[in-house]
Amino acid sequence: MIKVVTSAAGGTRGAVTRSAGTLMACGVVAGPLYIVVVLLQMLTRDGFDISRHSASMLSNGDLGWIQMTTFVVSGLLFVAYAIGLARLPRPAAGRNRPWGPRLVGVFGAGMVAAAVFVADPADGFPPGTPAGAPTSMSWHGMLHLLVAQVAFLSLIAACFAFARRFAAAGSRGWAIYSRVTGGYFLASLISLVALQGARAANVAFALGIGLTLAWTSLLGVRLTRRAAR
Repeated sequence: MIKVVTSAAGGTRGAVTRSAGTLMACGVVAGPLYIVVVLLQMLTRDGFDISRHSASMLSNGDLGWIQMTTFVVSGLLFVAYAIGLARLPRPAAGRNRPWGPRLVGVFGAGMVAAAVFVADPADGFPPGTPAGAPTSMSWHGMLHLLVAQVAFLSLIAACFAFARRFAAAGSRGWAIYSRVTGGYFLASLISLVALQGARAANVAFALGIGLTLAWTSLLGVRLTRRAAR
C-alpha cells in the first residue's frame, strides 16, 4: 500500500495515491498472468508449437475461450495499470508528457481487441487445419493483425518513454533496462515480419513478448515502492 500524504492538501492526494496503489497492483499481476496461462496452454494444447504458431492462435479450437478470456482479463488489467501509472507523481521534467501510461493503456486495449478479432487458424493448428500458411485471411484475422501491431508498437514505445523518464530522474540502471527491453522487442518484431515462417524468428518474438511483459510487472513494483517512500 502506498502511504497517505498528510500535508494540508493531503486528503485528496492521499485518496488518489491509495487508489493508484490498487491500480498499480493490476499491472504487477497482468504480465505474469498472461505468461503463465500461455505457457500452460503451450504444454497442453495438442498440435501447438511456439516455433510455428503465435500465442494468438490459441484462441481457436474448442479451448479457444481460454486464450480469449486471458486476452480480455490481461488487457483490462493493463488498462487499469495505465490509469494507476498516470496517477503516480512524475518527475518535473516529465509532468507534461505522460506518454508512458497512455501507451500502456493502448496496449491493454489492444489485448482486449485481440480477443474480439480472433486470429485465423494456420499451419496445422488447431488439429485439422491444413499445414502451411493459409491461402486467404478472414476480416477478423486481418483486424487481429492490425490491433496486434498497434498494441506491440505501443508497448515498445512505452519502454522508451519510461527509459526517458528514468534517465531524467537519474535512474541509469532502469533507463538502460527499459531501452534494452524495448530495443529487443522491436528487433524481434522486425525479424518476425522480415522472416515470416522462420522458427527462430517466432521463438525470438515470443521471448520478446515474455521479457517485455516481465518488464511491465517489475516497472509496477519499482514505481509503487518509489512512490511509497
